[in-house]
Amino acid sequence: MVTACGSGSTSSASGASTSVVASSTSGTAGAATSAPATGPPATATPAASTHGKRYCEVLLVRVVDGQGSADVYNSYPLNECPAELFTKLDPKAIASTEGVTLASLNGPRFWLMDRIEKPGGTAALPKKDFGGIEMYRQASLDIGPLADATKPYTAHEVDRATVFVFDAGATVYELSAPDGSTYVMQTWSQQKIPTLAEADLAGLGSRLQPPAGWTYRARTLDAPLRVVTTTTKAKVLQDELGNSYSQETPNN
Repeated sequence: MVTACGSGSTSSASGASTSVVASSTSGTAGAATSAPATGPPATATPAASTHGKRYCEVLLVRVVDGQGSADVYNSYPLNECPAELFTKLDPKAIASTEGVTLASLNGPRFWLMDRIEKPGGTAALPKKDFGGIEMYRQASLDIGPLADATKPYTAHEVDRATVFVFDAGATVYELSAPDGSTYVMQTWSQQKIPTLAEADLAGLGSRLQPPAGWTYRARTLDAPLRVVTTTTKAKVLQDELGNSYSQETPNN
């Protein structure tokens, strides 16, 4: 599973979070239609009450010389990805209509941060309708070799131009890598375990089997945690249950 979970403006070909599942470019149902973004000029407006919001994504994946990249379309903040529509999406039809190597469906997912700050806003972002679910192109994702795309605990770079904010007093769930870097869970997924709830996350360490040297913990913040990737690419990975994490950055 490759994840980006990027909510923010982007300039290149990939963007949010999702599992890359091979889908051929055949089929006709469930295609996407483009829609121009409308609304006032973009402003730097933070999203309110992001925590717990449901969303889903569609990744449009291109493969050149064995290397994959993706445009990531995300339903947040346009809608909460209605289940009756999402379950009807046909990735093969989407790939055929969009002229890409494959399309991947990602969701449902739930945000864990308290706010997502978008320096460029969303009004100018490209927008598409996938089977009645409107989505913004929120980020771009460097997948690399497709053979590595589904490996858990493997970081991928995501161009998403956002700040994820976890407020003081919030509980966060973190993976620590052998090199000393720390990844905070940004979204939890019901793709592998449909009944997984936020209340289960504190004890998730007993269910995960990361490589040697990795550790999982839950902790309560005594100060805000800001994951700032407005001028650099985010590093994002998933555990084997599909939950996604961003590498923490120095607060600024």
